[in-house]
Formats: sequence, C-alpha cells, structure tokens
Amino acid sequence: MERIGFRLSYAAIWLLTLLPFRALYLLSDILQPLIWYVVRYRRKVVEMNLKNAFPEKSPEERRKIARRFYSHLTDLLLEAVKTIHMSPGQISRRFVVKETGEFDRLYDQGRDIVALCSHYNNWEWLSAVQLSTRHQIITIYKPLTNKYFDRFILKLRTKYGTCATPMHNIIRELLRFRSENILTMSGFIADQTPPRGDNNFWTTFLNQQTAFYRGAEKVAVKYNMAVVFVKIIKVRRGYYELHNSLITEHPREEEPDRITSVYASMLEEVIRAQPEYWLWSHRRWKY
Repeated sequence: MERIGFRLSYAAIWLLTLLPFRALYLLSDILQPLIWYVVRYRRKVVEMNLKNAFPEKSPEERRKIARRFYSHLTDLLLEAVKTIHMSPGQISRRFVVKETGEFDRLYDQGRDIVALCSHYNNWEWLSAVQLSTRHQIITIYKPLTNKYFDRFILKLRTKYGTCATPMHNIIRELLRFRSENILTMSGFIADQTPPRGDNNFWTTFLNQQTAFYRGAEKVAVKYNMAVVFVKIIKVRRGYYELHNSLITEHPREEEPDRITSVYASMLEEVIRAQPEYWLWSHRRWKY
C-alpha cells in the first residue's frame, strides 16, 4: 500500500509541476488561506515561536509575520517539487550564486569548505550551488521514514550533481573525496534542534536559550576546513540570490564554540531583518 500511495502521489506531483510558475503561484495563493484557516497547519507552534522570539512586537505585528510566513511556505513547497522539471539553465536563472570569488579563491588554495546554512528562504534549491562552483557540494540530510518519498527527495536534492548523505556518513564522504583529490563544500543546515545531551552549544538566540549542534564546527576543526555563512535572499517571487560571508579560514586557531556562536548571531540578524522567510513551523525550542 505504501508503494501504491507513493506512485499515485508522485504521478499527481509530476503532472502538477508541468504547470508554469505563474500557475503554480496562483495555486499557492489558493492553498495559503486553506492551510491558515482550515488545516491550521502548526498554527500554535508558529504563534508561540513568534511570541517568544519577538515579545516586543504587538500581536497584530506577529500575526502579519505569520500570514506572510504561510504564503512563503506554500510557495516553497511548490518550488521544491517544481525542481522535477527544471533544467540547470532554468534553476540557475532563478537561484543565483553571488560573490563566487571567495569560493574560487579557497578552491585555488586547495581548501575544503564548511558552509553553514539554515531553513531560510528556499533552502531546497541549495543543490543548484553545484552549478556555480568547482567544489563538489555535499549536503547533509535526515532520511525520511517512508523509503519511497525518501528516494524522491534525495533524487531532487542530487539532480544537479550534488552529493547528499546522512549526517552519520559525512566523514566517510569527506575522506572518500579527499582520497580522490576532490575539494568539497559541505552544506550543514545548522539551525536544526539537536537531541538532548551535553554535546550542544547553548546561547541566547531570538530571546531564548537555544541549543545548537557542534557537529559542523567539529568537522571544520578536525579537517581544517574554511567556514562560510550562507544567506539566501528572496529577490522577488521565485527568484533568489545566495550570498556568503567568511567566518574563518583557520578554524583550528579559533576559540572553542566561536564558529557556532558567530553563525547563531549572523542567522539571528538575517531573521530579524525579514522574519517571514524562516521556518517558524519547526519545533525549534523543544526543551
């Protein structure tokens, strides 16, 4: 039954994404009020997250942010599956990697990169970065429980030559590419909630004590990889730009947790500037 359900869903998605972007955004405009008023998808989570993150804002201000977030979310879902039919040229026009000079400089110096990313704007199109860099892109993902949908998402995320791997395999992939003398850029979605434990970095983030994974920083230090902060800007509907900022070229010379702390500060600044584009439906503060 699981296989049949996936095939039916895939056929519907495949046909749906044949529509041009203009038609998909009309559909998104219809879906947004349904998700907001009828389905009420994680409304309580979104409202609580916004209330705790922005206590200085009025309820009406937070409500406007929430409404804009759901509009962005429906766009994001349709943009993600639209990748099925997008050629390298099409996605490169809609997802532009700016300031590639930093990547080129590090490549010419023979340096691998850790790219600290987040659930901000269209992170599902990060696989398109492979079309604009000489580094081999490695993205870390969490496998889905449904193996058929897991393969589907994995296919989308590796369409343009990106290598996608679960977190527990990242070291193996790094070593494999190093043995082949291939320089890599490993993309960590670093704003996820880590499991309980003592191996997390805690800081004040959006007015709340928040835990962050130390994993990306540890990988950068162990393998002496340069670290960059990745920011995705929404230029207009369906068009994005990726900007990067160097955090450090010498991670082994940094104080412990400084890299993660800088990432958290930079991400908070981005979110405060345009909060509607962050994934507020994520249960970021579980404990």
